[in-house]
Amino acid sequence: MLGDISVANDIYIVCGYTDMRKSIDGLCAIIIDQLHLDPHRSSLYLFCGRRCDRIKALLWETDGFVLLYKRLSVEGKYRWPRDKSEVRPLTWQQFDWLMSGLEIEQPKAIGAHKKVNNLSPTLEACSKRQKAPQSLENTAFFTVNKAPDLV
Repeated sequence: MLGDISVANDIYIVCGYTDMRKSIDGLCAIIIDQLHLDPHRSSLYLFCGRRCDRIKALLWETDGFVLLYKRLSVEGKYRWPRDKSEVRPLTWQQFDWLMSGLEIEQPKAIGAHKKVNNLSPTLEACSKRQKAPQSLENTAFFTVNKAPDLV
């Protein structure tokens, strides 16, 4: 399908400034000569100019290249990394952040949680618990001995 970026296996952001007058052949030359990557891979390559309000995306499909161009029509700019010689792989989450006008590195983003083994009681611990007898006396006892609410 024409321009379906979800088929891309990888996403690469080409850092620094790109001459936005370049078309498919010029962008392929950047990918080959400067980045030493193969533009015929099933990857999405992202380029940004000096103004940071427009981007180009180059995608190889089975029968040829697709060049996508996006210009922001609202106030704002893309948060583009500017190290000229760098190309960075992006995750789909980072791509979404970039397209939303956010930095691709989100220091406050929720990361993978560490597994904690001792939060859940084991079956043995549950079987050792004694059930409280259900009677009105026990209910009255717990109600009387409940900590008072602070006002």
